[in-house]
Amino acid sequence: MQLEKICKASGSNLKVHFKNTRETGGAIKGMNLIRAKQYLKNVILKTEIIPFTRYKYGVGRKSQIKNQKASAGRWPKKSAQMISKILLNAESNAKRKGLDTDSLYIRKVQVNQAMKGQRRTFRAHGRVNAFLSHPCHVEITLMENTKTVQKTFSN
Repeated sequence: MQLEKICKASGSNLKVHFKNTRETGGAIKGMNLIRAKQYLKNVILKTEIIPFTRYKYGVGRKSQIKNQKASAGRWPKKSAQMISKILLNAESNAKRKGLDTDSLYIRKVQVNQAMKGQRRTFRAHGRVNAFLSHPCHVEITLMENTKTVQKTFSN
């Protein structure tokens, strides 16, 4: 791994749901940068779907997910928009570093839970319950794809 062929972008304390963002990040991991940006645009337009693999309980089955290895999926619009912005930042970081943006692929997507935002909701009989938000930190690493040489067999 060569450090000059890698670029990163991150966002911290993003006000998007952790679980949705984790599934969205997992869906684009390993994709070409151009394909990932188009995929996220299609998710926002609901023409492609994000498969939910870990946090899938309570998520309904969709017919659009038939060609993927999952049965449950959603279209997390806000998560897709946030990750699109981070990808755009990573692409500009790659241009600044002098990398070829056409051959970049998403090497790593790391989504961590951030500190919960605390509010209150009022219940019956004068009780009060916690009303928490679940923000996240996102870090995306892009790497320039090196061309592989086919091995030739000779007798």
